[in-house]
Amino acid sequence: MVPDVALILLAGGFAVAAALAGLVLTAPRRLKIYAHPNARSFHEQATLTGGGIAFVLPLTGYLAWLAAHGSVPALALSAGGAVLALVGLLDDLREIARSLRFVVQLAVAAAVACTLLEDTGWLMAAAVALGLAWHVNLFNFMDGIDGLAGSHALVFAIGAQIVGQGLPGWPGDVLWLMAGSVLGFMVVNWPPARVFMGDVGSYYLGFLTAAVAVLLWQQHTLALPVSLILLSGFWFDASYTLIVRMSTGQAFTQPHRTHLYQKIAAIRGHLWTTVCYLLYAALWLLPLSWLCGRHGTALSAASLLWVLPAVVPLAVAAWWLGAGLSDVDVHERHDQ
Repeated sequence: MVPDVALILLAGGFAVAAALAGLVLTAPRRLKIYAHPNARSFHEQATLTGGGIAFVLPLTGYLAWLAAHGSVPALALSAGGAVLALVGLLDDLREIARSLRFVVQLAVAAAVACTLLEDTGWLMAAAVALGLAWHVNLFNFMDGIDGLAGSHALVFAIGAQIVGQGLPGWPGDVLWLMAGSVLGFMVVNWPPARVFMGDVGSYYLGFLTAAVAVLLWQQHTLALPVSLILLSGFWFDASYTLIVRMSTGQAFTQPHRTHLYQKIAAIRGHLWTTVCYLLYAALWLLPLSWLCGRHGTALSAASLLWVLPAVVPLAVAAWWLGAGLSDVDVHERHDQ
């Protein structure tokens, strides 16, 4: 049974986010931000963006309240998330230099990693910092079709609660609030989307999902491989595609539409692709994460092996559809 506090956070987060998303939708035209079609987008006309503030504000506010009551990790998550959301909002308003974005992301990731892993060595902290920075960016890369990024955050928030059988403490409460507020935003983001979350939302969710995963692992509440399994739909696609583009000599820093999810969306559309990813998570990733979670919270080679079957179907689909390759290259490969 879902605890009363969880229900309050779910309902409250949904109501606040839905109201904020409605304000974004009905704001005066001079206050609206539009995303225009580009080399990586799948929309054909200018669409409202920046809607991620609908979940950024309640989540940041709650974390700030926890920080005010003495939680140092909550302070790190609140401040780090706020900085990255601000950078994302500025990027939505007017694209800022890629180098500046990366420096800020890496600085925030390093500060948060050192705070959450204060009792571990510098090598682990550095690895986690790089992982956090990469997850912020890959979440942004993967936010390219209606409803997909929000659905991915929901998979992690709800899946972690199921595997953890109701996660204790304020990190568990944050995940309930995340689930409710993202659902509230998805009222306007479900295919066909009327509002995009924008960089303000994708940077924030990329950071917060990864940071909470690290925190739960450090608190011996949820094994890190469990989170890696639940989040594998995004990190595997982004990483696989980047490796293919780099290894084939492509301009991998340029916008493109060769991610696995983009390949599927080009064939079947936004709604089918988003639902497909949700079903994959529910029918494959969730059972695997549950089995992985039964083996304790320690990080080991044996626990990491559970990640392998989670990504095998993704790897097969990515190879078959030619993730990272142009359509011409895919056809030539299949013709050989």
